[in-house]
Amino acid sequence: MVKRTPRKSRFKSPDPSFSVTEVQELMTFLLARMPHKNRDNIKTYLKNRQVLVDENPVTQFNYPLQPGQTVTVTRNKIGPAKDYRGISILYEDNDLIVINKHAGVLSVATRSKEKFTAYSLLYDHVKTNNPAAKIFVVHRLDRDTSGVMLYAKSARVQKILQKSWNDIILERVYVALAEGLVEPPEGQISSYLREDKYMRVISSMDPGSGQWAVTDYRTIRSDENYSLLEMSLRTGRKNQIRVHLQDIGHPIVGDKKYGSSQNPVARMGLHALSIAFLHPVLQKEMRFETIMPRKFLLVFK
Repeated sequence: MVKRTPRKSRFKSPDPSFSVTEVQELMTFLLARMPHKNRDNIKTYLKNRQVLVDENPVTQFNYPLQPGQTVTVTRNKIGPAKDYRGISILYEDNDLIVINKHAGVLSVATRSKEKFTAYSLLYDHVKTNNPAAKIFVVHRLDRDTSGVMLYAKSARVQKILQKSWNDIILERVYVALAEGLVEPPEGQISSYLREDKYMRVISSMDPGSGQWAVTDYRTIRSDENYSLLEMSLRTGRKNQIRVHLQDIGHPIVGDKKYGSSQNPVARMGLHALSIAFLHPVLQKEMRFETIMPRKFLLVFK
């Protein structure tokens, strides 16, 4: 009988766990704790969702660790983030869900009671594991705007997020494909915004005419026909970016409501690229970034 030599484990011990004692990025932390592994090895574990921070899978190599957290590297591949037709789930824990909403999908049903919405997809998703689970709306993206957004998993977390939105949200960055060459290439747009009886947002410099709104922009790429802009929100008003780009004479392509006459991408050229926030329960900074729609770059020759 031939005696087989046991296969050597990929780890020195099953599912090693490490305590975090200082603020640092996840990649730096794991390289120090696992010197027998290189950056590519760590990236593979992250891709396969084998790295858990306080028992939640993390895929970001620059995830900011906080003292008191526990990092575990598991043997088992947890698999990719869940994708549905219309949304991709980027992150989920006991308190909230972060998604990438696709263009053409409503955030939540309107008066016409559409059944296919990001909310309905997430509602069915949480029910598969817990029949008593619920989903709560925190903010919205327009139907034709794609990108990252948050939903709460309890009324308590929803209330915290909505009540302290301006304090909790640290960054909201969009990319917009606008008509024409925007000059100057970077700057700030501000005005008072209000909604009229036709649900159209009106911009004005009259202090008594709505809520103050401020948008910063920076040109990523441009030619005489189009400008691809990075848009940072200092305030979060309804249709703020759409109205402000109309204000400067460069409406978002495909946005007929606010003056667009062109649509080379067969959708509205607005995408919520990233969001950074202070977790309402864990009290740690989190940041999620999505991929810019490829169509936005194809208009440039």
